[in-house]
Amino acid sequence: MKFQFSKDTDIDVVTLSGNVMGGPEFEPLHNQVKEMVEAGARKFLFDFGSVKWINSTGVGIMVSLYLSIKNGGGRMVICRPNERVRGTYFISQVDSLFETFEAIEEGQKALSASA
Repeated sequence: MKFQFSKDTDIDVVTLSGNVMGGPEFEPLHNQVKEMVEAGARKFLFDFGSVKWINSTGVGIMVSLYLSIKNGGGRMVICRPNERVRGTYFISQVDSLFETFEAIEEGQKALSASA
């Protein structure tokens, strides 16, 4: 898994690529998100457009990120997940936990409506 951060107005965009399956690259991602939340970031958009698949450890990673953001008073959306990712979320029974959008623009609009 690779990740890259960018900013779109008051929305922090995290672009993920490859396979989300845990491993040593998770810790820097989680630490950076936690630091951003502590610094006042409240709106996160995770772009899954380049993610091929996710396993149960990857689902755990996303739940951990979600909880860090939510507990810090923030909101997180996931955009452009493919069918394999959606299927894993469904099987893991976290599909209702994440706000998911087909297009980045839809996720941005949802986050922009947040206070």
